[in-house]
Amino acid sequence: MQDALWKRSATAQAEAVRGGEVSAVELIDSHLDRIAEVNPQVNAVTQLLAERAREAAARTDRRRAAGETLGPLAGVPFTVKETTAVEGVPTTFGTPRFRDLVASADALPVARLRAAGAVPIGHANVPTLILAGMHTRSELFGDTVNPWDAGRTPGGSSGGDAVAVATGMAALGLGNDSGGSVRVPAQFCGVAGLKPSTGRFPADQRVLGPDDPGPASQLLVTDGPLARSVSDLRLAYEVLAGADPRDPRAVPVPAYGEPLPGPVRVAVVTDPGGHGVHPTVGRAVATAADALRDAGYDVHEVADVPRLDEALEAYGRIAMTEFAPTWPVVRRLLGEGGDRYLGMAMEQTPPASADELVGLLGTWTNIRRSWAAFLDAYPLLLGPVFTEPPVEPGLESRDRAGRDRVASGMRLCTVTSFVGVPGVAVPTGTADGLPSGVQVVGRAFREDLCLDAAQAIEDRLGVLAPVDPRGGAAPSNVNR
Repeated sequence: MQDALWKRSATAQAEAVRGGEVSAVELIDSHLDRIAEVNPQVNAVTQLLAERAREAAARTDRRRAAGETLGPLAGVPFTVKETTAVEGVPTTFGTPRFRDLVASADALPVARLRAAGAVPIGHANVPTLILAGMHTRSELFGDTVNPWDAGRTPGGSSGGDAVAVATGMAALGLGNDSGGSVRVPAQFCGVAGLKPSTGRFPADQRVLGPDDPGPASQLLVTDGPLARSVSDLRLAYEVLAGADPRDPRAVPVPAYGEPLPGPVRVAVVTDPGGHGVHPTVGRAVATAADALRDAGYDVHEVADVPRLDEALEAYGRIAMTEFAPTWPVVRRLLGEGGDRYLGMAMEQTPPASADELVGLLGTWTNIRRSWAAFLDAYPLLLGPVFTEPPVEPGLESRDRAGRDRVASGMRLCTVTSFVGVPGVAVPTGTADGLPSGVQVVGRAFREDLCLDAAQAIEDRLGVLAPVDPRGGAAPSNVNR
């Protein structure tokens, strides 16, 4: 129905609850009805928290009746990636081995969203252990379906959250990103997504034990929200940003920086590294560049981003070196065929020796310095999220050519994660019935500049979601 509460933006939903137009329970029930209608077709929400969500909403309604001030996300439902802890609920990582791994406390970003009034409504699907590939298929829950076309992947590894948000099952999704895991599914599903600067959001990477992981896991993985509009993404950003003593990596940088003098300079790179880009993606970048020019930005086509191929090689060597000791155990957890994607990466990128690793860590800093100089000249970079339209499910695990094609497609996401700078994925429209989009990358801790530019693009090109699923039902191997 046209006036369904689930269709409203997160901002409008919270305003309606705070103002007493609707109760938080009504808002949650509207989304639960939408989940019942849509989730059997797309298989995005894995563990539905219906009663918990209703109880949390009822507490919100009681607080409002008592005259208490409600938070900026009052009553707004959000999904949480299967890798991120929700108190009292298993954090399964999509593998049967962890189906009973019940979380004793909320992860820090979940706790922040709750403190702002938001309500977790369910966990969302991931590739098994977030390591089985880009396509969102887990051994425990099966395939998640792209609502635009069942023959195309929704992306990953935060694909379940992207689909839930795109179809109106939740107003916000909480994913994470270490090389495109928020931004790629945002593009493939027609929503907006934010990968923040390293250290912007507090988190805890000790997800499977008391010990902290190595530097790659600590510095490459960032939590990030997904939303249907940039204004909702901004609202989530404001809630999630800020230091916390439980995470010494999170730094107390203001959420908004000083305004820049004059028109903001934007570098445009359509084909990072010169490895090729699909014509529809090139047109999306050009359309977004025109939108920014129209908004008053100083837009310049530039030759390339700094040291892309060198950064990709260093990223792979550091990550594989850190990962290699656990590979025999992880390989068993990934299940039949789930190890193909990472196995090919391990064969292609052998672990570094101790001396080599020390050198690679120095290279990492040096590449970050090159990017800082680039972004000093151009505070914003406009480019593709993925250099192709949404691809078929499982392409990256099919063979070496498919894996290399997917790795190349997300190369700008990978390098920007490596250097720790923020990026916002924003839709630009559709092409051949599929969503298209771009990302706006900025200086470290200038998410505000990225969000401003993404808002300017959205203002001129529109919002694509929510959408009804099309193109058939979920694959038969989905475990419901």
